[in-house]
Amino acid sequence: MPSSHIRYAAAALVAGAGLTLALMPAAQSQIRANPSFQAVGVSASGTTSTAWFHDPSTGRAIACQTTAGGAGGPSGINCVATKLPQEGS
Repeated sequence: MPSSHIRYAAAALVAGAGLTLALMPAAQSQIRANPSFQAVGVSASGTTSTAWFHDPSTGRAIACQTTAGGAGGPSGINCVATKLPQEGS
C-alpha cells in the first residue's frame, strides 16, 4: 500500500475520532434526590426515647420513638412524618 494511502487513512481516523468527541454529550453531575434529614433533638424518659429530624430543603419533619424491650434492646421504632408549614403562611 502506498504511503499516501496510509496518511489519508490516518488523517481520516483522527478526524473521525475528533468528530466523535465533539458530538458526545458533556458529562453532567447527578442531582441528589434523596432527603438529607438533620437531627434536631432527642429526648428520653424512663424506657422511651424520641428523636426529631428535619429536612430543610423540603420542610419535612420526622419524629421517631422507641421503647426499651427485654434485655435492654428496643422493642420497636415508630415514626411519624409531616410537612411543616412555610413561614408567612
